[in-house]
Amino acid sequence: MAVWHGIVVAAALPLKDDLSVDLDKVQEHVAWLAENGCDGVSPNGSLGEYQVLTAQERADIVRAAVEAAPDGFSVIPGTGAYGADESRRWADQALEAGADGLLSLPPTAYRANADEVVAHYRELSKVGLPVVAYNNPFDTNVDLSPDLIARIAEFDNIVAVKEFSGDVRRAHQIRNLAPQIDVLAGADDVLLELVLVGAVGWIGGFSNAFPRECRRLYDLAVAGDLEQAVPLYRQVHDAFAWDSRHTFIQAIKLAMDMAGRHGGPVRLPRLPLDPDSETRARKDFEQAFAALATAG
Repeated sequence: MAVWHGIVVAAALPLKDDLSVDLDKVQEHVAWLAENGCDGVSPNGSLGEYQVLTAQERADIVRAAVEAAPDGFSVIPGTGAYGADESRRWADQALEAGADGLLSLPPTAYRANADEVVAHYRELSKVGLPVVAYNNPFDTNVDLSPDLIARIAEFDNIVAVKEFSGDVRRAHQIRNLAPQIDVLAGADDVLLELVLVGAVGWIGGFSNAFPRECRRLYDLAVAGDLEQAVPLYRQVHDAFAWDSRHTFIQAIKLAMDMAGRHGGPVRLPRLPLDPDSETRARKDFEQAFAALATAG
């Protein structure tokens, strides 16, 4: 199986009470995800709060994840950065650390035009690792449209796109324009829809909290077992929808805490969920936990 296929967990960032990075928990989490049915992990992505990490922290997290990953468990670090030079440095660091691939946002400094985005991915393709382009127009103000995906798919090593736009029609359009590139479900609340139309992987967030149960749902979807998959998906969808809200990091960390994992705090500029949001999130997560426990 290609290293970007299956369930690759967009890893949350474990912080200590003083908000320093807990590298021991990074490694423990990687090992736990592997033991519980996941295929890989993507540190230093959006859920990993890459924007508020120091250079040393980013490098240490990648090295820790690679060191903890068992054979056959992929590590695909994020390379998000203002421009291609910095992204290329993080790509080279991932290669040196022994990572298996890259999860790569377009440049985030400003709304880059199409030619600038193409030049960005051309540079990343030179590193030699498989590159999963990451379409997150909400955070980057750059939309990797199907037309643009078709252009960057012409480069060696651009192998897939993590589709976070929420528009499931994109899967069909990308397949028509760039059949050589894989589509991965990038938002938890469109998982079933994207898998049913051909997505070959899932880079999601709630697998941080209940990976074994997410494995079951994903496998049901891949098998086309709608009789079991659809009722389960409906029951967890209110929880999964938090993955597409701007407070997704706080919400997923809360779900981890509720599941007995270490979710923990977030770094500024993010703040904890406000009381009303936390009450709603807890209700949604409790419903999901109950549904998943019954289905399991």
